[in-house]
Amino acid sequence: MNTIDIKERRFAPAIEAIDDLLNDEEYMDEEVILIAIDGRSGSGKTRLSAFLAGKYDANVFHMDDFFLQESQRTPERMSEIGGNVDYERFREEVLIPLWYGDDVVYRPFNCKTMKIEKEKEQVIKHKRINIVEGSYSLHPYFGEPYQLKIFCDIDPESQMTNITTRIGDDPEMMSKFRDLWIPRENEYFEKNKTSENSDVYIDWNN
Repeated sequence: MNTIDIKERRFAPAIEAIDDLLNDEEYMDEEVILIAIDGRSGSGKTRLSAFLAGKYDANVFHMDDFFLQESQRTPERMSEIGGNVDYERFREEVLIPLWYGDDVVYRPFNCKTMKIEKEKEQVIKHKRINIVEGSYSLHPYFGEPYQLKIFCDIDPESQMTNITTRIGDDPEMMSKFRDLWIPRENEYFEKNKTSENSDVYIDWNN
């Protein structure tokens, strides 16, 4: 079995749900289709979004490009569950243009400098299908903008294995994932019942 076959099998629930959505008479005349892929770090959200983008000729927007800059990380803001993402900027720069069928223009956040990369402005041309990928893509601040909500899950051991494979031998980054970022994500998932409120559940371990 090749890699594509494995992905097709793991991603089958998402493929089936998108096919159903696109064939649903209620949505056939929709000019913009928004799909969210939320879930745990290391659970395959980016892989899934890339696979679906290729299959359906979709745009992909990454929540990793919209974390708070260092100057925005006030104690009050960081005390919010899900407050470490710049949900205001994401709504303004991505969701609102998508709703109106416009091109999207934004500047990505750099996790190493903790700043927005102003010189790397991204211009994403309008497409009908748009995927928002990453933890916090289903943040309640956004309301209900999506026609389809997908949650990717993974067990803790496999999660750490996948993260280690991604970032390599970087003890400082691993410590941040283990002690800061993953606990924050888990609080967000638990408070908002993100998995339970999603339309599609994909388990990395299946």
